Amino acid sequence: MPAQPLSSTTSHQARKILVTSALPYANGSIHLGHLLEHIQTDIWTRFQRMQGHTCYSVCADDAHGTPVMLKAQQLGITPEEMVAQTRAEHHQDLLDFHVNYDNYYVTHSDENKVLCEEVYTRLQAAGYISQRTISQLYDPQKNMFLPDRFVKGTCPSCKSEDQNGDSCDVCSATYDPTELINPRSVVSGATPVLRDSEHYFFDLPQFAGMLQDWLKSGAIQIEMANKLQEWFEKGLQQWDISRDAPYFGFEIPGAPGKFFYVWVDAPVGYMASFKNLCDRQGIDFDEYWAKDSSAELYHFIGKDITYFHCLFWPAMLEGAGFRKPTGVNVHGFVTVNGAKMSKSKGTFIKGRTYLNHLNPEYLRYYFASKLSDAVSDIDLNFEDFAQKVNADLVGKVVNIASRCASFINKRFDSRLSNTVLEPALVAEFQAAQTSIADAYEKRQYSKAIREIMALADKANQFIDANAPWVSIKDPSKLQFTHDVCSLGLNLFRLLMIYLKPVVPALAQQAEQFLNDSLTWSSLNETLKDHEVNSFKALLQRVEMDKITAMVEDSKENLAPTKTVDPNSPLLKDPIAPIISFDDFAKVDLRVALIAKAEHVDGAEKLLRLELDLGGECRQVFAGIKSAYQPEDLIGKHTVMVANLAPRKMRFGLSEGMVLAAGPGGKDLFILEPHAGATAGMKVK
Repeated sequence: MPAQPLSSTTSHQARKILVTSALPYANGSIHLGHLLEHIQTDIWTRFQRMQGHTCYSVCADDAHGTPVMLKAQQLGITPEEMVAQTRAEHHQDLLDFHVNYDNYYVTHSDENKVLCEEVYTRLQAAGYISQRTISQLYDPQKNMFLPDRFVKGTCPSCKSEDQNGDSCDVCSATYDPTELINPRSVVSGATPVLRDSEHYFFDLPQFAGMLQDWLKSGAIQIEMANKLQEWFEKGLQQWDISRDAPYFGFEIPGAPGKFFYVWVDAPVGYMASFKNLCDRQGIDFDEYWAKDSSAELYHFIGKDITYFHCLFWPAMLEGAGFRKPTGVNVHGFVTVNGAKMSKSKGTFIKGRTYLNHLNPEYLRYYFASKLSDAVSDIDLNFEDFAQKVNADLVGKVVNIASRCASFINKRFDSRLSNTVLEPALVAEFQAAQTSIADAYEKRQYSKAIREIMALADKANQFIDANAPWVSIKDPSKLQFTHDVCSLGLNLFRLLMIYLKPVVPALAQQAEQFLNDSLTWSSLNETLKDHEVNSFKALLQRVEMDKITAMVEDSKENLAPTKTVDPNSPLLKDPIAPIISFDDFAKVDLRVALIAKAEHVDGAEKLLRLELDLGGECRQVFAGIKSAYQPEDLIGKHTVMVANLAPRKMRFGLSEGMVLAAGPGGKDLFILEPHAGATAGMKVK
């Protein structure tokens, strides 16, 4: 069933549509999981524009929150600087995948601040905002309240260690961070303490009836609407919309030191990005966001953020007097070769890494061939990926043009015949526009692709049956050959119109070759006595060696340490030269808190650590990158040689040595002292 009420694609009545994608967070790169959504959105908006509808699409970088603030601190720059850099990177990556938003903005903007304050003040005036004091975990070293994900400890349910502050990865239990056993701050490693703070709450329960009606209206896939019923069964709770300083975000009006929670200003960022576009292009903002708007509003999102978009967001809009979404289109996650994306396997692939090796249209086509209107995960199987692109796009569609173009260019002065050899075949291709348009409209891209490829098969069968490479040798059949190749290129043209939302760059090349604009309204036209341009290769085959290289470039450094030469004297006498106890006593081993950890540009094995010895900080470069991510080390304790002479490296000065054990590679362990150890303690 469709995810929302749909207008007829056969109607000539123009629609006004606004489309958004979920906002990429401004503390990391775009990866293939993000791209599934952006490509899905872009295909739908391109199709709507081809239908003649007014369709705007907007997106932005999600800039606010504690993670952005802390990462900027680690980088030694302001959050604004980091957000600006990340936004530029994200936008360029999306453009290079031919994802073309009318506006790609940022939530840290004047428009978003004004709109957030307007939404809040309207909610407050209507009686939907309340205040009360709550107890939260507080980092006494960093002087900050800790978000759930910045607290780790032992799961109160299954007793698994090193679990996040809101849920357990082992038993899937959810809990309040105050329930954790032996909690610690991820930011500093300190033991958090409970402190009271006044917070601001949005009264979500007042909107329960409205939300139930909206969910049953067809605005969201039925399986997600059913899943959201769990929230109603438990009873909707008031939603905490405030965070305490220090926090990178917008301060709440009339509440010094209190900031809007990022999930307040992030969805309002959709409005702000569109407002910025409206102000620049003279578009009527209210025509799309006013409560009585007749325009259509669609959000494309991943299933992990459904409750924000389908409970909190429509309730905020309703309470503040704005319109609600026409539909929220939810998709699943991306798996690679049947498994969750993995950095160690090289299947956690950044968009830029992909672009360094492969044509973006391959991915656009493959995702389209897999996507439906369901919430199913999409598996990117590399062998299937190569086979599908090579067989479909190259072997079927482009092959039609390459088989016919050389005869038209060389023997018929690059001009198509004035005769349509098989009108019934052309009519069959043209008649498919209704069902293909319906599939695109309902986001059933895989269905559209199957139908388009079935037509491509028929075009190739027509060419095979009439064999122009044979008839061209018979002077009496020149006109027949001309008619066959001309019809072949007309069928190719129709296929490329259907595929244009999916592979816009390939369609643009086809337009240049055909000397024609590929528009949906021209589907019922046939090119006769029409001049085409010289044919150039439109698309290369996917080569597996390029896929392999992309995977290798995506792998973390997992190279094992060098093995010892079997003839080495170390194997014969593995004990190092004996030293005296007095010599050993000179080694000063200290417990150190890992205050910071980060990658070292240009280094394959090193991480840069800042070690807190209890008041004194040391910089140490450690060859442990094969086993640890920097974020996993922050807050841990380790043992270091504190009196080792500083060593100047090309990356900087290393002021000590971290002790680790294990054979190497992933099996490399920083030794964590007992729970009672404190930074600076001597190891005896």
